[in-house]
Amino acid sequence: MTRSARTSLAGALAAAAALAATELVNLLQPTRPSLLIAVETWFVDTFAGALKDLAVELFGTADKVALAIGAILVLLALGTGAARWEVRRRWAGVVLIAAFGALGVAATARDAQGSVPVGLLAAVVGVAAGSATLLLLLDRFDLRVAPGAERLFADRRTGAGAGAGAGGTDPADPGGERGQLRDVAGTRRDVMLWGLGTGAAVAVGGLLARGVGDGLRRARSVIPDQLPAPTERVRLPSSQPFTVDGLTPYITPNGDFYKIDTAISTPYVVTDEWRLRITGMVDREIELSYADLLARDLVEEVVTLSCVSNEVGGDLVGNARWLGVPLRELLEEAGVRDGATQLVGESVDGFTAGFPTAALDDPDRPALVAVGMNGEALPRSHGFPARLVIAGLYGYVSATKWLSEIRLTTLGEEDGYWIDRGWAKEAPVKTSSRIDVPRRGDRVVAGTVAVAGVAWAPNRGIATVEVRVDGGEWQPAELGRVTSDDTWVQWHLAWEATAGDHLLEVRATDGDGHVQSSVRVSPIPNGAEGWDERQVKVAQG
Repeated sequence: MTRSARTSLAGALAAAAALAATELVNLLQPTRPSLLIAVETWFVDTFAGALKDLAVELFGTADKVALAIGAILVLLALGTGAARWEVRRRWAGVVLIAAFGALGVAATARDAQGSVPVGLLAAVVGVAAGSATLLLLLDRFDLRVAPGAERLFADRRTGAGAGAGAGGTDPADPGGERGQLRDVAGTRRDVMLWGLGTGAAVAVGGLLARGVGDGLRRARSVIPDQLPAPTERVRLPSSQPFTVDGLTPYITPNGDFYKIDTAISTPYVVTDEWRLRITGMVDREIELSYADLLARDLVEEVVTLSCVSNEVGGDLVGNARWLGVPLRELLEEAGVRDGATQLVGESVDGFTAGFPTAALDDPDRPALVAVGMNGEALPRSHGFPARLVIAGLYGYVSATKWLSEIRLTTLGEEDGYWIDRGWAKEAPVKTSSRIDVPRRGDRVVAGTVAVAGVAWAPNRGIATVEVRVDGGEWQPAELGRVTSDDTWVQWHLAWEATAGDHLLEVRATDGDGHVQSSVRVSPIPNGAEGWDERQVKVAQG
């Protein structure tokens, strides 16, 4: 192992030790974000507007995992840089580690969930652990190996030192060339053992801290096994007029429902301490606990939600049974004042989303403070303990998860999180359709072939879905049954396919008579448009 490699290894292990130490300290308040998560959140808040589409395109719903891995790699790279600085100038590397600790404290201070006292303590302990590990390993890795002996070893390997080795040195002399080479080899074995041992200890310590922290978070964030029954259950379609393998089900299971949000780490809300406040332009501010919400008359609605980042034909859309308290009832109790034109939902992590109060003027538009999803309490990743569900609006202006406050204000007074990052202030879900079957790469044989998918226009409903082949005439598809116009609809067409290459296209017409445009439009600033299409190769039967 070269001198440079040993230096880099020392720096990476020092960074890992600092990270593990901060995670250990964070166990004091496990429901709060660690220093690293606070820094990641700061980064996302700063660059989200520029990186959102790219992150979703590259990583989809795994964008947070990719960011977490990237942050750790950056931290390890900073550690190697600190080690190289420390080798060149005493204490320079320690200063760099301390600077990153200060950055973590600053990020914690601006985080809505952050605890400055715990963050400060974590930074001090982390900087101390990282600095001590760095200085110890640099001494162990570098100072025990004489640079001259290392160069001699390198010369010997290349043959460049052959002449020098014939210069009369006594082979039995422990200070001679062979003795130096034995010392170097032994030191290298020693270095490898130290590196593996230290790395294993740091990794185990960090994983244990993460595991214990996760256990403590779960213990304090208690999700009930069963929720009160709704006043009236929604009757789902008992069957569909067609069955197609590969067609998206009418109700999306919780585990398959898309997850897009700005939270780097899923917030763990302490159930007994959580409160929902209704504030702003109201006659009476209201504060409700989780138990208060569950004690109310709960209603059930089936609503399709869609992410504004969903590309044409994308899967960032889902349909679920939501259980909750009608939002209009809560607003009526609070007494919304004249002049309030915007409702802003704020999350426990500081995220905000706002939509015009005029959207609630339609009494047929479902609007819930939801506590349940598909017959069970909201999963943490979908907003436990409560979230907003508003039919017909993209999630980034309405579907606040981990809801902590509902604020009545004006459209000009406040912008939600994504508005000053380039996205539209008002965002009704656009009429869309998607081809699920045939799937990409399916082997299709000439004859009767099922073409099927889903189409949605929440709050307006879908009137017709049409399919055409190779630019020919539009053919009406058969539509499945729905509970209301607020959900997507499954569709199916029996296509008499002939051998060869074919292009399938789909379009939908909503309940207001609006037909999907064929012009492709990117998601920013208010949602994608265009027809989904599928190239299909049909083999001779």
